[in-house]
Amino acid sequence: MIRFAIVGTNWITRQFIDAAHESGKMKLSAIYSRSQQQAEAFAADYPCPLTFTSLEQMAASDAIDAVYLASPNALHCEQALLFMSHGKHVICEKPLSSNLREAEAMIACARDNKVVLFEAFKTASLPTFLQLQKALPQVGKLRKAMLNYCQYSSRYQRYLDGENPNTFNPRWSNGSIMDIGYYCLAAAVTLWGEPQRVTAQASLLASGVDAHGVVVLGYGDFDVTILHSKVSDSLIPSEIQGEAGSLVIEKISECQQLRFTPRGGESQNLTQPQHINSMLYEAETFAQLVSQGLVEHPGLQASRITAALLTEIRRQTGVVFPADQAN
Repeated sequence: MIRFAIVGTNWITRQFIDAAHESGKMKLSAIYSRSQQQAEAFAADYPCPLTFTSLEQMAASDAIDAVYLASPNALHCEQALLFMSHGKHVICEKPLSSNLREAEAMIACARDNKVVLFEAFKTASLPTFLQLQKALPQVGKLRKAMLNYCQYSSRYQRYLDGENPNTFNPRWSNGSIMDIGYYCLAAAVTLWGEPQRVTAQASLLASGVDAHGVVVLGYGDFDVTILHSKVSDSLIPSEIQGEAGSLVIEKISECQQLRFTPRGGESQNLTQPQHINSMLYEAETFAQLVSQGLVEHPGLQASRITAALLTEIRRQTGVVFPADQAN
């Protein structure tokens, strides 16, 4: 049983805890919050013996084996380095880091300390996404893909009202491509690896982050267009086109439905049964990596490529984070 701690007390943390416990391979052992009162209030909902208000003390504790980081993006690198340097495995919410430099530092630290570093890109572990990977040859020679995730943010009105929520604040390394466009980008990397070229454009808010944008990844004789937005909703699915047919994916982040239609043929439903808590599969994957001591795993390279692409996309679109200026 992997004893894990959490950093970040929000809804996504609760969802991960439930998923980790559902896996039967992990047990919540410690909670961090800047406020002791908040840590204790959160712990009241779980049989958790330890609370911390010091990250350093938590990292030094011999009562935990791993930590789940659900803190703001800008804090991922610093916190992951702290825990890994103390021999703790880390599962870090997406995106792994603010930029490529941070991602490379985190990967190097994991290797130096012989611990597992795993980016919590849940999509790659979903049964229907795994089915998508198996079904790709059915479309024949690839020609086009359109990966789409546009969702009007519940915090956008707060931004319009003059507040400065984290999701639209460059201080926390956020914005549309980092938040939800990420799912499309990381899915492309998981399916097809590193592209030969990338071009990007975006509309920036006055805060300095992107509100929405378009990315085109070139893979030689096929290309992938990514549509992302936090200021508008989309009702259309994602699609992968080949000369022999097409695959259509409803909500790429969750892979709610997958259909294959051969050219001139009948549509086939390839959707796989999935647990209602879609984080279960990433929790199981992380637990397997830890139990097998797989410091070197395919996810590391995918995370590095994704971080490199995110960094280049922001360079092209003019989105700059304070984390980019750090030494």
